[in-house]
Amino acid sequence: MKELLDLFLTFARIGGLTFGGGYAMLPMLQREVVERRGWATEEELMDYYAIGQCTPGVIAVNTATFIGSKLRGVIGGIAATLGVVFPSLVIISVIAAFISNFADLAVVKDAFAGIRVCVFVLILNAVVKLGKASVKDALTLCICLAVLAASVLLDLSPIVFVLCAGIAGIVAKVLLAKEGKK
Repeated sequence: MKELLDLFLTFARIGGLTFGGGYAMLPMLQREVVERRGWATEEELMDYYAIGQCTPGVIAVNTATFIGSKLRGVIGGIAATLGVVFPSLVIISVIAAFISNFADLAVVKDAFAGIRVCVFVLILNAVVKLGKASVKDALTLCICLAVLAASVLLDLSPIVFVLCAGIAGIVAKVLLAKEGKK
């Protein structure tokens, strides 16, 4: 029971202190789940994020569900999921009650402009950290650059990019293994 409460509270803190959506949660998830608690490795977190993009729902919720499920099965997935959505539900309910009264105020618009810039920097920081852990050799660098170029030039679903990158990794490793046997 203590571990379930710990899952709920950890993900409630992540959900309540992260602004900007699932991608903005990545730095806090990495710090809490990987570095502080050791519930997942950086590679596992990246895998959960990739799968979370390919499955219906919000990336942060899907990631919390995967981590909770890994630790305590279905009940752990439920605890982590409820934890990550609970603060948002409360905060959004409160904001929704008052937003129409304050949305046009210059100070509110300025605050949101500053928050957006901060979220961008937090996401960029997470990308750099996870990129260092993910791009380990020439093959992964090529896949990274190909996906980056394709995502900038093409308007495709993230599912397509994840599937193509996975297939490219498999094909490349199979070809390299055959080349090594010669």
